[in-house]
Amino acid sequence: MATGKFFRDIELPQQKPLDNGLLFPAVLSPNLTTDSTAVELHDFEEAIRTHKPWLESLLQKSGAILFRGFPVVSPSDFNHVVEAFSYAEIPYLGGIAPRTKVVGRVYTANESPPHIGIPFHHEMSYAPDFPTKVFFFCDEEPGEGGETPIVLSHIIYEKVKEKHPELVAVLEEHGLTYTEVIMDEDDPSSIISRNWKSKFNTDDKNVAAERAAKLGIKIEWIGNAAKATTGPLPAIRFDKESRRKTWFNPITTTYSGPAGKSFFVEIGNGDPVPDDAVEDYRKILEEECVAIPWKKGDVLLINNLMVLHGRRPLLKPPRRVLASLCK
Repeated sequence: MATGKFFRDIELPQQKPLDNGLLFPAVLSPNLTTDSTAVELHDFEEAIRTHKPWLESLLQKSGAILFRGFPVVSPSDFNHVVEAFSYAEIPYLGGIAPRTKVVGRVYTANESPPHIGIPFHHEMSYAPDFPTKVFFFCDEEPGEGGETPIVLSHIIYEKVKEKHPELVAVLEEHGLTYTEVIMDEDDPSSIISRNWKSKFNTDDKNVAAERAAKLGIKIEWIGNAAKATTGPLPAIRFDKESRRKTWFNPITTTYSGPAGKSFFVEIGNGDPVPDDAVEDYRKILEEECVAIPWKKGDVLLINNLMVLHGRRPLLKPPRRVLASLCK
């Protein structure tokens, strides 16, 4: 099955046209002359390895690829798909979201209450070492809601710059500083509830501080809690492949529900991010994003430098989306 053109493009109503003639995201299904049972998992894996240069080119042009209709039915299957791409794994050390390993390189995406939405962000944009690619897998299809909206970051950069050129100039010069208050126990009500023991994989404060320092994080202990400061880090990054600037920061997290109680973002010169700019930024995100409802077995691959993602609140359970992070 992996010979010839294994993949075919399909169109979904939620996709948006790009300037290069492609759609965002690209959506691929098996190129079948018969029913889907003709494709087996090893066919999909072989096709990924065979057509990897083409897939990577498509990812670079479109920013994201949704694989739909392939025989990926379990977390183990998803792990095989991720490994077929042969990208190096990035350890989730220093991340703020609660995650649990499921199998191999597969983790839960975020264990916070599913009815709470997650604002748009690039994965680990608050860290010096962040993944360049992120895979998602729909293990349990949502009853209603729970989409993973995505949006092209260079478009967000351009739109925000049009509306707030002074702010963008300041962000490009000074970057952003991130401060997180991390407790010693998880807070299941928050989207960033990971405790410092889990975050740094130790229950020793000295070891935690050493590991934090290696990640560019400064730790200040407040009782059993850790005040962790990172940055300033670039708020705008340059994607060498596309030759475009991308909006690479999670400023909405500070202004979004429970997360704002323990995660703070300020401009690298110490100034706060203007509230009106954040509100305009949110509106632009919603105007430009794409939210395709999940189907069981979907695999979504995003270029983390090019694409922001989030989570819509789950309106009707169940929902289980898994993730894998790559360098």
